[in-house]
Amino acid sequence: RLMDAAWENAIKCGDVRIVHDLLGRGAEVDARDRYGQTALMLAAHAGHREVVETLIAHRANLNITAKFGLSALMLALVAGHAEIARVLAKAGADLSLRGTGAPGFAGKTAYNLAVDRGMLELSEELKLKP
Repeated sequence: RLMDAAWENAIKCGDVRIVHDLLGRGAEVDARDRYGQTALMLAAHAGHREVVETLIAHRANLNITAKFGLSALMLALVAGHAEIARVLAKAGADLSLRGTGAPGFAGKTAYNLAVDRGMLELSEELKLKP
């Protein structure tokens, strides 16, 4: 389902109060914008930690991917939001997902993206466990 304008605006602005209100009124937590991104993906990329935590608490799907096969966790890393990436990883985001297409994303996991960005402590937490 496509997200409506009020939902998209609340997410993009990082307004956790409005996000809570809209969820209480039945907003579809995994609705997508016109680019196929969910609220969790938008909030993770924008660095809105409280919104990310609220969406996780409302059981947002952590592993939906959009352009270049990037998940919310991967988008947080791409944008340099290490703490949000950590929150998503601890919530159970799939660490084995791999990006596609674009150079810099193709075949890369969250671990690889963290290493590429010099997030060495975080990258250790994102290593796939054998």
